[in-house]
Amino acid sequence: MSKKPEITLHRGDLPDGLDLGKIVAIDTETMGLNPHRDPLCLAQLSSGDGSAHLVQFDRASYDAPNMKALLADASVLKLFHFARFDVAVMEKYLGVTCQPIYCTKIASKLVRTYTDRHGLKDLCRELVGVDISKQQQSSDWGAAELTKAQMDYAASDVLYLHRMREALDGMLAREGRTELAQAAFDFLPTRARLDLAGWPEIDIFSH
Repeated sequence: MSKKPEITLHRGDLPDGLDLGKIVAIDTETMGLNPHRDPLCLAQLSSGDGSAHLVQFDRASYDAPNMKALLADASVLKLFHFARFDVAVMEKYLGVTCQPIYCTKIASKLVRTYTDRHGLKDLCRELVGVDISKQQQSSDWGAAELTKAQMDYAASDVLYLHRMREALDGMLAREGRTELAQAAFDFLPTRARLDLAGWPEIDIFSH
């Protein structure tokens, strides 16, 4: 029987002195999918050790110096699934450009060309052998008190990203697409800024 993940909720910011290592899985929860309208409510982080740290932000101030320092730390790789959204919403509300980045959704699209299913649930099942629930995906993340189901759901979004990255890295190397993936990851902060600036659905590279 697998060990239950340890989930720790922090109010406002990460605690002083917390070391999550050199590769940190991160995800966010918001009130919707429009960064200009729907505020950032929660960030969840994992070092890949089976535990998750949840940060419930003070939406009146977003005064979270430890979280902001981690996002901006060039020596720490930030691991996301669909980084484009998370990076944009954190830039909007925390005022931080997140770098460097690895996105499992982009990696999947570059190597899992045999399928059009690149969701987190699909990758978890195929690459890690874990079935995760998306039942709380539509949920009130602005609530003052989060339910246990919400916290379990939020944690599940980051607990398996390290293992997924390892599997995807092997596939990228096998298919000769590691450098292409890295170039795409490096572009993500710019892609996020384009989204925020008003070009979310426009391909500026098209004719």
